[in-house]
Amino acid sequence: MRKLNPLLKRGLKAVENGDLVKVLQTEIRHEISHPRFQGVETGSLGDFKLDWDSPESQDIVLKRQFVSGEEVVVSALLQPEPIELDDDLVFPREALAKVCIKKPGLTSILQFHCRVYETGSGSSDFDVEKARFIRSLVSASSSTYRDNFLRPIDFKLGHELRHYLISKGISEDLTNFILCHLNKKEQDQYVNWLRRLESTMSHSPKP
Repeated sequence: MRKLNPLLKRGLKAVENGDLVKVLQTEIRHEISHPRFQGVETGSLGDFKLDWDSPESQDIVLKRQFVSGEEVVVSALLQPEPIELDDDLVFPREALAKVCIKKPGLTSILQFHCRVYETGSGSSDFDVEKARFIRSLVSASSSTYRDNFLRPIDFKLGHELRHYLISKGISEDLTNFILCHLNKKEQDQYVNWLRRLESTMSHSPKP
């Protein structure tokens, strides 16, 4: 979890002084009074709908169904490793996204493994890094992000597949939404975790 190590270091020292609750309260106040993503371009869902967004989970699932019956499902979560921010970037993490496309009347799907990243000034983009064909939906897992994909695709093929996904609604508005929503979600989960820990420590018996 973000900032866990620095907080633990301060917490260990605070335990010795009996001030851990105060440290937690200070951290909570700091997070609330300094909203990291206030005023950031949030993007939009377009023709997609938010199908899954549990407060306890790290991922989200977006769905779109065309009049023809074709379905597009996007599942996304944040990369575990933060990026090095510069003055033009706001979000500390990029996102991993799976885009699955199912044609009407077929049990097979096309699956694309994408990286969603900020490009600066409130804009974003995505790259198609891997792709595969799944013969049956029974073998697909919406919660697994480390499947045995085909080998990484080359630049030219990736460029063509990117345009194919754009035609299915994977627009800049959608990638903006994914980045903003997931980074805000992580911050909210961090604050909630701090509050639970602070409540637990406040009600713990004094030594």
